[in-house]
Amino acid sequence: MSYKSILTVLTSKSGATSLLDQAVALADRHDAHLDVLCLGIDRAQIGYYYGGADATILQDAVDRATAESKEIEEAAIQRLTGESIRWSTESDLAQLGDIGRRIGWQARFADLVVLPKPYGDDKGVELEPVTESVLFEGRASALILPGDVAAPVAPKSVMLGWNETPEALAAIRAALPMLKTAEAVHIVIIDPPSHGPDRSDPGGMLANWLSRHGVSAEIEVVAKTLPRISDLISRHALDISADLVVMGAYGHSRFRQAILGGATRNMMEGTTLPIFMAH
Repeated sequence: MSYKSILTVLTSKSGATSLLDQAVALADRHDAHLDVLCLGIDRAQIGYYYGGADATILQDAVDRATAESKEIEEAAIQRLTGESIRWSTESDLAQLGDIGRRIGWQARFADLVVLPKPYGDDKGVELEPVTESVLFEGRASALILPGDVAAPVAPKSVMLGWNETPEALAAIRAALPMLKTAEAVHIVIIDPPSHGPDRSDPGGMLANWLSRHGVSAEIEVVAKTLPRISDLISRHALDISADLVVMGAYGHSRFRQAILGGATRNMMEGTTLPIFMAH
């Protein structure tokens, strides 16, 4: 198993070069084709314009989004020209409320989607629905990158957040190509359930399954000493010098996480490490 089709989505020229650098390095390492979707966002919808806005104003918004997508694509082509990998670019536009349909369809046919961290002072509001579209509508795995990752993502030490959920297992399955080349893999379990199927051997079945794929993993059980799971994950990742965290995404609904918070959202907001996610 390897990644043969890698997708990245650009919605701005800001940060595009560093994101493309990582995507190119991954495509080169896995001998994959890199698809770059350059998306202009049309915000001409209810909530952005008053009810009497005429067709000229709405068309202006479409024209701006179209021009923006072309500018992003031109920058992407300039960065990719001369690379030895196979690559292609596409420019398009989408309304903010229709991102799920547009991106979800393309993400379905990608083995891995490389995305920027969606939260932060300099992040566009479209990055959150882009990320969610990949995970939910596209059912694809996503590599979320903080903006300050300089070296190519080639993890030597990987932390697996294991809580026996289908989402966590989906992420670990999708991350296998990276796990096979890692020097250390840590299965980290926070307060394992006393009545779960692995209650007598937490993480044992997962470790056994990974070993059959040539991945030797250590099991580490961690007590819940902090209120937020995301803080425990981040602290333990630092303690073991992990350079990649693999975890399931959105065990609860997106609405609940948006309103109340949750491990997925909190991790994406505060991470300084690349995160590999799947739902």
